[in-house]
Amino acid sequence: MQFEVWAPQADRVTLHCEGTTRALTRDPARGGWWTGEAEARDGARYGFALDDGPVLPDPRSRRQPDGPDGLSAVVDHGRHDWRAQWAGRGLPGAVLYELHVGTYTPEGTLDAAAGRLQHLVDLGVTHVELMPLCPFPGRHGWGYEGVSLWAVHEPYGGPEALQRFVDRAHELGLGVVLDVVHNHLGPSGNYLPLFGPYFTDTHTTPWGSAVNLDAPGSDEVRAFLVGSALAWLRDYRIDGLRLDAVHSLYDTRACHFLEELSAAVDALADEVGRPLFLIAESDLNDPRFITPRAENGLGLHAQWNDDFHHALHTALTGESQGYYADFARDPFGALAKTLTGGYFHDGTYSSFRGRGHGRPLDRARVAAHRLLGYSQTHDQVGNRAQGDRLSAHLSPGLLACAATLTLTAPFTPMLFMGEEWAAGTPWQFFTDHTDAELAEAVRRGRRREFAAHGWAEEDVPDPQDPATRERSCLDWSEPEREPHARVLAWYRRLLALRREQPDLTDPDLADTKVAYDADARWLAFRRGDVRVAVNLGKEEAAIPLGTGRVEVLAAWDPVEPPGRDGLLQVPGESCVVLTQP
Repeated sequence: MQFEVWAPQADRVTLHCEGTTRALTRDPARGGWWTGEAEARDGARYGFALDDGPVLPDPRSRRQPDGPDGLSAVVDHGRHDWRAQWAGRGLPGAVLYELHVGTYTPEGTLDAAAGRLQHLVDLGVTHVELMPLCPFPGRHGWGYEGVSLWAVHEPYGGPEALQRFVDRAHELGLGVVLDVVHNHLGPSGNYLPLFGPYFTDTHTTPWGSAVNLDAPGSDEVRAFLVGSALAWLRDYRIDGLRLDAVHSLYDTRACHFLEELSAAVDALADEVGRPLFLIAESDLNDPRFITPRAENGLGLHAQWNDDFHHALHTALTGESQGYYADFARDPFGALAKTLTGGYFHDGTYSSFRGRGHGRPLDRARVAAHRLLGYSQTHDQVGNRAQGDRLSAHLSPGLLACAATLTLTAPFTPMLFMGEEWAAGTPWQFFTDHTDAELAEAVRRGRRREFAAHGWAEEDVPDPQDPATRERSCLDWSEPEREPHARVLAWYRRLLALRREQPDLTDPDLADTKVAYDADARWLAFRRGDVRVAVNLGKEEAAIPLGTGRVEVLAAWDPVEPPGRDGLLQVPGESCVVLTQP
């Protein structure tokens, strides 16, 4: 088979494969590339030595059987016999479910997670969003310190397990989205700088030097990242990618990397004949990310909307620290603004940043499904000192209100695993670094970070303690017990309503009309003929709906339709969905 590697700074490149050694030759048609042939079958171990140095894993390795520091292995993707006849499932009308393979089940493998996919079908979601799968040191971690951007973490089951997972999901009618990290690589097991200028000091990020998207050598780096993205979509038949922290992809070139990536993904979708999409995590509130390329945008298909989360979180909890401060001043007003305009910071002053932030969305041109709405994510739970979920602080009724607002809002909803039954398990930050010095640095850094916010060191879980990961695994006995069973039934009912009521998947963001009373702590909104009312206060609220025929579609607590006065009486910490033609 043909082996090749980009190593523009090397004078000699040697292939080491299954005990044999072979010198590679320069490719005259591609500067910096080295090529050669060797006998190798699926599973064959190999690596490259640069200028007679140590044998290193392939930057484009499809498998790392012994972890990031070991040799690479050949993968023949054609060996998998795909069972599902899958035409694809696009983003409009979708409901995503964010899932971490290592804690979704106690086993922490892709095969074990595949065995729990029927739960998601019964729940009513349409897509599973897998947190990053690239190899990282040790067995357990969040996945955001991965290296080998074309490979699958071996303790999760490796590439064959991912193919089995996707195949099973597609058999059940579920799309699969993968979280990919292009803005940095992990601090351990990253050999890319030895091969070429994959990073640059022209820009800096919270993780150090930036990925080289615009400095000398960046053509090949961009091709490396685009190729990795297309490989997930093509070789594993994944339906979409979530792009981590795109605001840290620094690129001054006229054609931004994200525009190049979106064009390549759209071209692949045409080639394979099924919809493919890209979802950005962006901190910029910049509509250009989700504006089509033909309209001078970057052409991404959707983005996470943290503003909706922050407004909802402050309304539910009253928290006001850090970036919650601006939302907490008038949380109901902030929630109303995000429900009708998408962004809260659309050019307004951000006290957290000390400057104006964001830009308005054109509601007439941006479809509502291009924004993802959520009440919890891995970030918003796991980046708390103790990884506490909303269920640790809120009553079942308020959790039902959070679910109602998330699942009936104009946006594409996303759930974080376990929230659908008010999971009692936390989701904490955990690592399994094999480098003792790095492990201690992470431990100290985590404690120092939260000590600055008033936390005692002993109250911050040790990321390296195996018990931290074990506490974070879902408890699958909970859905059978109260109050978890009641919350789960409510999520299922709301998701059924999304399928039954076309107004709940209407892409017209401008059609949402909101009313609220901050003092009484209620909010109501209308989407077509559907009316949604939530009462976050402890006392019963009288919410004016007006006169006319009203049908209650779903209610957390029993309610009667409004009387002649047009007032809907909603019990404290409760919610209701109605139709009013």
